[in-house]
Amino acid sequence: MICMPRRVRFLYIIMCVVATMSAAAKDFTVVLDPGHGGRDYGAVGALTNEKTINLDVGLELRKLLNQHDGLKVVMTREDDRFIELRERAAIANRNHGDLFVSIHVNSVDKKNRNRQNVRGASVYALGLHRSASNFEVAKRENSVIELEADHSASYQGFNPNSTESYIIFELSQNKHLDQSISFAEMAQGELVSTAGRADRGVLQAGFWVLHASAMPAVLVELDFICNPTVEKYLHSQKGKKEMARALANAICQYAGLGGNKSSASAGDDNHDATESESDDSEASETSAAEADCPDSLTYRVQFIASDRQLPSTSFKGVERVEYYRHGGMYKYTSGGDFRTEAEAEQHAKKVRAKFPEAFIIKWQNGARVL
Repeated sequence: MICMPRRVRFLYIIMCVVATMSAAAKDFTVVLDPGHGGRDYGAVGALTNEKTINLDVGLELRKLLNQHDGLKVVMTREDDRFIELRERAAIANRNHGDLFVSIHVNSVDKKNRNRQNVRGASVYALGLHRSASNFEVAKRENSVIELEADHSASYQGFNPNSTESYIIFELSQNKHLDQSISFAEMAQGELVSTAGRADRGVLQAGFWVLHASAMPAVLVELDFICNPTVEKYLHSQKGKKEMARALANAICQYAGLGGNKSSASAGDDNHDATESESDDSEASETSAAEADCPDSLTYRVQFIASDRQLPSTSFKGVERVEYYRHGGMYKYTSGGDFRTEAEAEQHAKKVRAKFPEAFIIKWQNGARVL
């Protein structure tokens, strides 16, 4: 063993401790993906185009996020260049991102009668489209692969214009879906409250780049460039700064670094025997039954989320399935309420045999604690 003077040995120990602490304190990594670029203009308006708006908002967003300690920002592109869709996802995966945010601008076909009046922001998580409009958005954003050489081989035959190709998004359960939807709700709330965008909601559709990203991931449609009034806002510095601020607030909130909270509501008018969210009469019964500790914190095992109510046959072998509504999504739990997190984890191990993405949530006063 090498002998060191006491002072040198002391400094060496301090350096080792600092190095260990630095390695343990991993920054939250957010990957910003300004859609399109280079020869791919995206949607085109009278004043500007999608690729330019996406990049400007992305760069402004990076500037805001860089003001926070504990946040690492990775950009898929920092200038006007073409990046293949698969490379965008690869950049996110190589950097072990904690969140992937793909920034886009919406539009509708020139034949659409509402083309100059349609407006509003929407945030998408991965899923199979449930409407023709969602499918059209997914097709447009996925069609960038047709600009790539030998794209049929690179994307294993995926055809952005074929309905059959999108079945993969239904068959593959995304273990990050619930986290993606949670962030989508935050981002949507901020785009409405901070940037003043009309609310088109949190949606699901089959975006290839979200499917290929191994982390919570969303695709943001800021607003419609085909609406002349909206395009002026999207093109303005004021508009770009407000939209960047909205997304920064949501990212900081999701990463646990503060930011304005979105006011997503857990309320819903549809109730049945398996829905865990109560109406007023049910709430009264719950209060009477738990009068000794009405604010008690319990734990539940959540295993799937969907934008539609799923048939009971989807949960064969899973005990006591209930759902609650939040942000327009059906979120399913198993096993009821557990008094401790350890008890919930024991049950979660059983559920993961069929649904590997199952995780534990906190529950209090008839609602999930975020």
